[in-house]
Amino acid sequence: MKLPPFLCYYFVPAIVMHNKMKTHTLILVLAILALSPAQAQTDWKFNTDKDGIKIYTSILPESKVKAVMVEGTFNATPEQLVALLMDVNTAADWLYHTKSSSLIKQVSANELYYYSEINLPWPVHNRDFISHLIVTRDPDTKVVTIAGPTVTGLVPQKQGVVRITDATGKWIITPTGNNQIKVEYSIHLDPGGALPSWLVNMFVTEGPVKIFEGIKLQLQKRGYKNSVLASIGN
Repeated sequence: MKLPPFLCYYFVPAIVMHNKMKTHTLILVLAILALSPAQAQTDWKFNTDKDGIKIYTSILPESKVKAVMVEGTFNATPEQLVALLMDVNTAADWLYHTKSSSLIKQVSANELYYYSEINLPWPVHNRDFISHLIVTRDPDTKVVTIAGPTVTGLVPQKQGVVRITDATGKWIITPTGNNQIKVEYSIHLDPGGALPSWLVNMFVTEGPVKIFEGIKLQLQKRGYKNSVLASIGN
């Protein structure tokens, strides 16, 4: 991490040509900084379908970085997935390239603040962020929504780590019966620093697929089967 951010802007494209594997990893990680989930968009365009995981993208007028939405199904209940996503201290065990993830403040069973640092390959600086997760459930449809915008403060900035301050997201979890759920996950973020937006957009659909694959594996490994959401209001 010795290069200043403005030099990274010029050297990263050269590294793309020299070492595609490292660059692919970088962009994948930036795309999944997410357990910080995004605002719903109305102009989603279908991008790809990989093993039942559908990817959509949207170009926002105020940003050079595409927003992404992912759709998929899980053999789980809303309670199980919420328990997994709110178990932020274990995110580093399964979320790709997460260096650390730790709870800052547990407001209630359905609201918390957490800090996470993402490990990126040289010469790009690591990123970190602070997210505020809030879980709500519609009392009639039983659809669960998890909003997770980034917030400022709470944790001092680290030297050599770029703080992400502009990321918004949303998980929408819809029960479909027989212990199955439909999940919509949308994310838009500014990774910060002098990173070319075209480079981020090139691989922006890879990260969300990795998230869904990781969730499926994690739901099988950990004991979330007895999780409940009885305390969630509307």
